[in-house]
Amino acid sequence: MSIIQDIRDKYAKVTVVLIALALLGFVLTDYFQSRGRYGGGGGASSLGSVNGRTIDPAQLDAKAKQAQAQMEQQGYPAEMAAQQARQQAWEQQIMSVLVDEEISKLGIQVNKREIGDMLYGENSYYKQVPQFLDEKTGAFSPAKAKEMIEQTLKKGTPEQKAGMRADIDNFVQYRLQEKYRSLFNKTVNVPKWFIEKQNADNSLMARVSYVKETYATIPDSTIKIEDKEIADYINKRKEEFKQQESRSISYVSFSASPSGKDSATAYAKLLNTKAEFDSTSQTESFLLKQGMNNYYNGYISSKEIKIQSKDSIFRTPVGSVYGPYLDGNYYALAKVEGVRTFPDTVKVRHILVNTQQRDSATAKKLIDSIQSAIAGGANFDTLCVKFSDDTKEDPQTKQYTGGIYDNVTTGRMVPEFNDFIFGNGVGTKGVVKTQFGYHYIEILSQKGSGPAYKIAYLTKEIAVSSETLNNAVNEANRFFGDVKDQKSFDEQYEKTLKAKGILKNIATNIIPSSDNVMGMGNSAEFVRNVYAADKGEVLKPERVGDNYVVAVVSEVLEEGTMSVSKARLIAEPALRNKKKAAILTQKIGKVSTLEAAATALGGKTIEVADSIRLDLRQPSALGYEPKVIGASFYPANNGKAVPEVIAGQSGVFVLKVENVTTTPVVAGDVNDQRKMLAQQKIGTLGDPTPGLRKGATIKDNRGK
Repeated sequence: MSIIQDIRDKYAKVTVVLIALALLGFVLTDYFQSRGRYGGGGGASSLGSVNGRTIDPAQLDAKAKQAQAQMEQQGYPAEMAAQQARQQAWEQQIMSVLVDEEISKLGIQVNKREIGDMLYGENSYYKQVPQFLDEKTGAFSPAKAKEMIEQTLKKGTPEQKAGMRADIDNFVQYRLQEKYRSLFNKTVNVPKWFIEKQNADNSLMARVSYVKETYATIPDSTIKIEDKEIADYINKRKEEFKQQESRSISYVSFSASPSGKDSATAYAKLLNTKAEFDSTSQTESFLLKQGMNNYYNGYISSKEIKIQSKDSIFRTPVGSVYGPYLDGNYYALAKVEGVRTFPDTVKVRHILVNTQQRDSATAKKLIDSIQSAIAGGANFDTLCVKFSDDTKEDPQTKQYTGGIYDNVTTGRMVPEFNDFIFGNGVGTKGVVKTQFGYHYIEILSQKGSGPAYKIAYLTKEIAVSSETLNNAVNEANRFFGDVKDQKSFDEQYEKTLKAKGILKNIATNIIPSSDNVMGMGNSAEFVRNVYAADKGEVLKPERVGDNYVVAVVSEVLEEGTMSVSKARLIAEPALRNKKKAAILTQKIGKVSTLEAAATALGGKTIEVADSIRLDLRQPSALGYEPKVIGASFYPANNGKAVPEVIAGQSGVFVLKVENVTTTPVVAGDVNDQRKMLAQQKIGTLGDPTPGLRKGATIKDNRGK
């Protein structure tokens, strides 16, 4: 476990705008290099293209890895993080190309003065970096920031220089984004007349009488919708019936997970080692012989130990072994080697002189000199920046880590470092040797207190046996051999598998770029095989996760407009209600009075609705009926019956507007309303990227 990485993991909690930049879904990548970065073309040999510009696989992979690392730090499972990170990186690359094109057209630039402001000016993105804060006031020091940045660019290592230039590029990219988005948002305008009209409309209140007959009174089975009607409905609303390329499958799974017998075998093997594990005094050597190379020879707070059996382990006497107990897919033994009282968290600062770039004697001499200089009154920060090998930028977060680490918990550092900072009191200073080199450490503060344990773990995986594996393979092959299409697949399932409790599953909306099928787990290769098959084709058995899967391609959808059969579920209810409305309208006949309409409908009751507002967001006795509410406020209808039957959402209405009155509405100052509504529109409409994407030609070949 790298101390540098461990510290950064913890330090990520206080990262500043750089993390936010990395997480933004709308990121302008490598602006200064982008003009020559995107090659032409975009055929099947590339991952894809945007308006003819090829997506760079190396950049996509780098961004995906960066996003995945950040997601895993936030607790996402590895497989989920990998999938989401790849999709996020893909979307970012698309947006980068589209926005870069717009920036080029508009001639938007960032000048040197602005760059200086972003680095060490009033709007510096480094304002929260500890190394750039004034030692006395704790405030951001522009002079200190400028000095250290220039020193890094002139005298820093190649890695430090590259990191600083990358920071500058990121800052420029973000500022370009701000300018472009600001320019776009300035086009949002809410005129004064619009607010005044809206306020006047909202002050209106209507009282109506009506007769209603719901569509539910006519059975759906009596209304037939032909395919041609569906097709005509789709053609008039193509935007509503767009579909992306996707496939669906039916599949059965044959478990290749460890059996009960496999579990018992693992338990017995681990139990046989318990006596030797209990008696050994050379724990680390014993574990290495058993193939365990992750022994943590340090103390960890009980609050940081998350395993389910921890309470039983804590009750085990020092020197004794607890178990075997089940821990996920493993059986485990836990040997309690020590118990101490440790703080919950500590704040430290340190200087690392590593032994990877120099021999141990040279490193020891340098750390001793640093210790003597600090004891003589030398400035810690100055020595840290000049000599520490742990003040470089994190390659993922681009954060300047420095030498101060706050809220460190047990188990985050390598054991020697861990036990020094938790096992000594505040103010303790000293040199500690670890696998990375020599550390000069000072303990600045500590919080909380509780028991900490040194525990050695010996585990045995519950592995699937060849017998279990062969049984799964044989069952899958046997079923595959008996099926050749969807029909025989379904028949053989009913005949041979259903009685065994094996489920037939369905997976829909499998897109070409998927690397995960719902219910099956990580399965990118399986998805490619699904797309290599035709509709009705049965795929040969394939190992996906802990199962052997036999699947048949049940549906193939091409990108474009939905087919009639696919769109029927959406279009048919609307068309059916339209026909029902025509039947009910004919039954009512010519509208004269509400009483006549009520009689025509078989003696319906005339109902009254008070306090109807034009604002559809307001609750109404009429329900969500835009046409009816609109007719209630049409000036020509005031005081009389509406001359036509209204076909609403839930049924038909014969309406009489009794009266429309005006009521006071507290809406506030018109100018304040304009500003508020403008901000709302910017929030919902102020992102230009959906529009850019809609007008772009995007080719996605990731599935190929």
